[in-house]
Amino acid sequence: MTTVQEPAAKARDVAATVTDPEMPMLTLVDLGVLRDVHQDAEGVIVVTITPTYSGCPAMATMRHDLRLALASAGFDRVEVKTSLAPAWSSNWITEEGRRRLEEHGIAPPSPVSAQDSGPIPLTLVPRQLIVLCPQCDSLDTEQTSAFGSTACKSLHRCRSCGEPFERIKEI
Repeated sequence: MTTVQEPAAKARDVAATVTDPEMPMLTLVDLGVLRDVHQDAEGVIVVTITPTYSGCPAMATMRHDLRLALASAGFDRVEVKTSLAPAWSSNWITEEGRRRLEEHGIAPPSPVSAQDSGPIPLTLVPRQLIVLCPQCDSLDTEQTSAFGSTACKSLHRCRSCGEPFERIKEI
């Protein structure tokens, strides 16, 4: 006996295969950007995504890729919405996503605790981050630039193995 999948569930499965245009080793689910997929009363598939940053330049490509994937799967009425609330958190990156980042030489962000939210005290001394090298697991690393290839990344170097690497910033 074959079970027929409901349109919203099928659409969710299709949307879950779409990858991030800047980090194609991650799906939008892995990154925590895909927030919801449902079918509204008029039969339109509504997909909700949340950007990692409010000015994320990849959002237009994500919307396009979602529409294309869903159209290819037979969904001709698709709306992709952007939700800014709640704001994306690096805690939304899945364990699978964190594993894939490490496999590709990108240090995943540290978990953000509830006490890290809210006002951040200003000091004259920069906060020293402890970042694990994704190549050799050394903690002897240094940040070389606060900005990487995208706004959500920073550049680092491992003092032990000498390899440069990117790190996803926590929010």
